[in-house]
Amino acid sequence: MEHINLVHNIPFFSIFLAMLCGIITALVKNGRVAYKIHTIMVLVVGIMSGILLASVVKNNEIFTFMMGHFPAPWGNELRAGPLEALMAVTFSIVMLLMVSGGSEFIFKDVLPEKQPLYFIMLNALFGAMLALVYTNDIFTAYVFIEINTIASCALIMAKGTPQSMVGTTHYLVISLLGSGLFLLGASILYSITGHLLFPQMKEAILEIIKTEQYRLPLLVVTGFMFIGIAIKSALFPFHSMLPGAYHAAIPTSSGILSGLVLKSYVILGIKLIYCVFSEYVMETLKITEVLFAFGLAGMVMGSVYAMKERKMKRMLAYSSVAQIGYIYMGIGMGTRVGMTAACFHILAHAITKTLLFLCCGSFVEDSGGKEKIYHMRGAAHRNLLAGVGYTVGALSMVGIPLLAGFISKVYFATASVYSSGKMAAVLIVLGVSMVLNALYFLPSVIAIWTPVKGAESRPTSSVSPVFAVSIVGFIILNFALGIYYRPITRIIQMSIDLLVQ
Repeated sequence: MEHINLVHNIPFFSIFLAMLCGIITALVKNGRVAYKIHTIMVLVVGIMSGILLASVVKNNEIFTFMMGHFPAPWGNELRAGPLEALMAVTFSIVMLLMVSGGSEFIFKDVLPEKQPLYFIMLNALFGAMLALVYTNDIFTAYVFIEINTIASCALIMAKGTPQSMVGTTHYLVISLLGSGLFLLGASILYSITGHLLFPQMKEAILEIIKTEQYRLPLLVVTGFMFIGIAIKSALFPFHSMLPGAYHAAIPTSSGILSGLVLKSYVILGIKLIYCVFSEYVMETLKITEVLFAFGLAGMVMGSVYAMKERKMKRMLAYSSVAQIGYIYMGIGMGTRVGMTAACFHILAHAITKTLLFLCCGSFVEDSGGKEKIYHMRGAAHRNLLAGVGYTVGALSMVGIPLLAGFISKVYFATASVYSSGKMAAVLIVLGVSMVLNALYFLPSVIAIWTPVKGAESRPTSSVSPVFAVSIVGFIILNFALGIYYRPITRIIQMSIDLLVQ
């Protein structure tokens, strides 16, 4: 019994440890020391999350952890099951590899006196993402949405250039619009239901639907909250802040923002669907249909914008818009098979896009700061490991077999068969999107492997051990997800079944 209680404390300890390390880092004046504190913290959280995942999968359970012991209707709770634990493990692994592999970018591009501040924000961001994954009440969700936003802006502006300031301002304005809509929806929902905890909210909402009372306000509330989450997660057409922000930020920040931060909002949205509004209410109010339509549009338009880009980091940013479209398409199918595909794609994109941003940062550095794909010619010969990593990531995004991206696309295609009236749209847009992915990723792969005559083709820099380990780690994860995907999808399916109960 004591062991079970200890495991049930892991979600709270994970968030608390991240926030505590942020406070400790504030007392540190050296960036290297701050980096070590952050690395140890993420490693510890990752190990604890792994223990939690093993426990909840073995026991087939989902549990709540009360914080502050305030009873309903104002309680603060965390909720953990296989999905939450799986996402916490993924976030920990990706954060550890990305920050370790991109540490040289941090120490090179961020002023020494600001490096501890960067890691303070990184710790706060990690804790906020974990809180969004675990939360079981709407107030906690909003608080950590705002912490997520502030910390994200700090990571974007860390470089301190005029370009990063402009990108941060744009990101902040659009993000606050999403936060404001979410808060407005949450406030109205509280006034209708009288509760903050997800389970009690769900009961009240189902009663509202049955009695036909407050049906229009409920539709408005649901719209506000999901539009807010769509803006925060950069669903098309709410994506305008991404290209400038990711282009101006250091590669480490860009990878974390694309691979993890956007996904934390999506995971919160998934929890709202099952734990607050229910599949029945989402279908009755036609919210899933709207998400499906915007997801399809994002898949195509994100790729179209990426094709027109000549700068690699901006191309990767637009690619993220397309990949977020994939996730919302899966959610919008309104089936558990579609949700399984969406959750798997969250994992596949997290490990792939961070790899691409890490390799891109190395290419830009080896090319003397030049960012256009044309200037990346021969980059893979100057940095062979980064070239291999970028190639694997690009092929995964296109959907080549044995890689994670291929499996998620197969699951989306399979899910379309179970989605009444949506199969044709899914298969057509999926095919078009895969072709468009190839049209902008493959030319960049060809460019980096095209030899350049003269001195430029010779190696220009040595690869640090942590960078090499991170690239190899991401490559292994990609192949692992692409080959041993069945245990992961079983965990996701188990999670959805538990969330529906």
